[in-house]
Amino acid sequence: MTRTISRDDLKTGLDAGTITAVDALPESYYSQQHLPGAVNLIAADVEDRAGELLPDKTAAIVTYCSNPACQNSTQVAGKLERLGYIDVRKYTDGIEDWVGAGLSTESGVTTAR
Repeated sequence: MTRTISRDDLKTGLDAGTITAVDALPESYYSQQHLPGAVNLIAADVEDRAGELLPDKTAAIVTYCSNPACQNSTQVAGKLERLGYIDVRKYTDGIEDWVGAGLSTESGVTTAR
């Protein structure tokens, strides 16, 4: 089972550049609003795109979606773990919690790094 991460720990990691956030929602949602620096990766594309978007399998990766009821982040995290990523966590409360706490987001589509 994928470990979870708190909002505060996620923000600290994003600010320090030590965590890569993965938005597991469809691109239409991602383009409207996502965590700063997040890449967009949905479950159906993990096998095809993970190597390109997340080349370091030892990097700290945090998946998220909209809220605790949303299972997209769980699906993406599980697939990443099966592909050999060793430091995958899930931000269970999702972007709704992030925004509710007054934290900044980005919009638009980010191309692969």
